[in-house]
Amino acid sequence: MTTRQADADDAVNGVLPRQVALPESVEEVAAVLRACAEQDLAVVPAGGGTKLHWAPPPSRCDVLLDMCCMNLVLEHAAGDLVVRAQAGVTMDALASVLADKGQELALDVPFAEDATVGGTLAAALPGPRSFRYGTARDLLIGITVVLPDGTIAKSGGKVVKNVAGYDLGKLFTGSYGTLGVIAEATFRLHPRPVDSRWVVAELDRAEVPSICAALAASQAEPSAVEVDRPDPVGPVTLAALVEGTAAESRALTLRELIGKGSLTEEPPSWWGLVTGDEVLVEVRFPSSATGAVLDAAAETGMALRGSPVYGHALLETWQDVEEPVLSGAVSGLRENVEAAGGRVSVLATPYEGVDRWGHVSGLPLMRRVKERFDPGRRMSPGRFVGGI
Repeated sequence: MTTRQADADDAVNGVLPRQVALPESVEEVAAVLRACAEQDLAVVPAGGGTKLHWAPPPSRCDVLLDMCCMNLVLEHAAGDLVVRAQAGVTMDALASVLADKGQELALDVPFAEDATVGGTLAAALPGPRSFRYGTARDLLIGITVVLPDGTIAKSGGKVVKNVAGYDLGKLFTGSYGTLGVIAEATFRLHPRPVDSRWVVAELDRAEVPSICAALAASQAEPSAVEVDRPDPVGPVTLAALVEGTAAESRALTLRELIGKGSLTEEPPSWWGLVTGDEVLVEVRFPSSATGAVLDAAAETGMALRGSPVYGHALLETWQDVEEPVLSGAVSGLRENVEAAGGRVSVLATPYEGVDRWGHVSGLPLMRRVKERFDPGRRMSPGRFVGGI
């Protein structure tokens, strides 16, 4: 295993680690965590580094555990539609291996060239096709993790060994590295679609909720329905994806349902795109609240892109916004979205004073889980809700 001194590129949301470790196996990850436990060193796992500026900075970071050397696709059982990969495999590299057998992991991952399997699970950001295929958490069928004391634990897949009855896959997905290190993951795959069509149409804000509800219920079975509203008070561009057999005729059915639009064989340029390096806000909401979310975003002056049929959107705000203005915008957005049954989280912000999470009803339980897995608070301390 290689170690090196940290440099500026290794900073985790502004916090520079003292050392970088680059393990090449699950056993080496375990050895690092055992050594850190003995010396009470805080550890932050990292994949491609595409989301290290998301979530709050760690309260301390002694060792950055760079998973880049664990980059093997360990098993692809094409006949069973299953793949097992190390956490450092990039999503692009994994897609290339699967494509050779006409298969895919049906996740639309931002920054796929650099984003890794482990990072994709740790951040758990839904993509456009989550409406049809589910999220990373839904497609994950097995996981190998290393706990803060160096214990190797496995759950699901071909080897089942749960820890005290916990479903490790569900716990570690979306945990931002606060419970341990994701070392390997096994996913359920799908055949690559034989054909794809997008229906793209410009709508008035008032048309969006009813059209999205009709698309979600359509027998043409869209894989995704996304909207883009770069101007908070302007029109909304809607794009619906149809995949598989008879894609064109099914897309025509959707266009008739919408009442306008064009058919394309390629997605619009904004499809699945995540920018917002400085400020990025995530909204999760019941699909029935689509109109309220669009209005709430418009009130705060934020651009919106997301999936009304799945109930997920990302909001970006203006450049160089001052902290009091951003705090006020997030507070107003959160009040309106929560009144409609949704939740608001701030993924990226340059300001520590912005409330990232709001009220989280399950926080006491989450703290008990953190205490169970990481009583020494050595794994990415402070990176998750409530300072977990």
